[in-house]
Amino acid sequence: MRTGFARRTLPLAATAALIGGALTLGIPQPAAAAVPDTIPLKITNNSGRGDQVYVYDLGTQLSTGRQGWADANGTFHAWPAGGNPPTPAPDASITGPAAGQSKTIRIPKFSGRIYFSYGQKLDFRLTTGGLVQPAVQNPSDPNRNILFNWSEYTLNDAGLWINSTQVDMFSAPYAVGVQRSDGSVATTGHLKSGGYNGVFNALRGQSGGWANLVQTRPDGTVLRALSPLYGVETGGLPASVLSDYVNRVWTKYASTTLTVTPFADQPNTKYFGRVSGNVMNFTNSAGAVVTSFQKPDSGSVFGCHNLLDAPNDQVRGPISRTLCAGFNRSTLLTSANQPDTNPADFYKDAVTNQYARAVHAQMADGKAYAFAFDDVGNQESLVNDGGPQQAYLTLDPLS
Repeated sequence: MRTGFARRTLPLAATAALIGGALTLGIPQPAAAAVPDTIPLKITNNSGRGDQVYVYDLGTQLSTGRQGWADANGTFHAWPAGGNPPTPAPDASITGPAAGQSKTIRIPKFSGRIYFSYGQKLDFRLTTGGLVQPAVQNPSDPNRNILFNWSEYTLNDAGLWINSTQVDMFSAPYAVGVQRSDGSVATTGHLKSGGYNGVFNALRGQSGGWANLVQTRPDGTVLRALSPLYGVETGGLPASVLSDYVNRVWTKYASTTLTVTPFADQPNTKYFGRVSGNVMNFTNSAGAVVTSFQKPDSGSVFGCHNLLDAPNDQVRGPISRTLCAGFNRSTLLTSANQPDTNPADFYKDAVTNQYARAVHAQMADGKAYAFAFDDVGNQESLVNDGGPQQAYLTLDPLS
């Protein structure tokens, strides 16, 4: 188990504006009264499964910064003090709808996650540092054999952002939605017919260790596919799985300039990358070096962290996000101008993020959060609105 949320969680997008996949601070903040303290979340169970569903709304209360959970009425409850070793968290579960039914709860102004599980409650613990999240890449995690998933969301005075995420794993399918202030409804996250099994079949058919991402129960029931980052960390994927592509990129840009234009609304803001001494240095239009990157390893690429760390600033972060997307989508060799935002160009190299390729290929609208900065070029499975009337979480069939 681990503390904290995924390496790239939705709250970042809720405090910034998504412009061409890059984050820029300072979006207009409407009056607090524009968004009520809670909004309804309609949960519909179209899974076709007979298992009891349990729902959890966990996160950080934005008005106070306290961590805790919300009950079905949207009332906030702070976590009690934890311990070392971790102590059991209070039961924050909400009984979800039966198959073919819907249930509406209320969600407060949170930055957090909505978990759901089938057939068994999740095991949450508290340390002295806060909530311990499930970490099913660990075989001894108590949630390892539970079928579950989660959505990330932020509800604040500027509106609602809610996504379907596969950054950590691909598992029980679901879609999210929002009813906008004009009454229209936007949704994302639905798979194509047969898409759930299609993702697992694609990974199993891919040589090089990708099949090892698929986790099953002892009885053979498929539970999830781990992200390739966890595949590398647990040894299921070789640490060198992306090395060939990274080496080719580094070779190319030793003699060619990589031009990064990270902000779609600022076409004159460009950075220029060249490899020298095994380091890619980026200069601005005045020729000054603004940031540098050592050659990333596979884990840094898959996680968009470590050697591809992306602080929430206006220079290194936007460049790193662009590089991360280019490496995962294998577009850095086909175009020296990045980001490449044309999905027809993605995942064409033999060495690529096969997990992200498989997930995107099975999404009904092609959108997914299959790696941390899949929002570069607006490829993410995210809906948002400044005046949300209602949110939706739809549990889809496992087929």
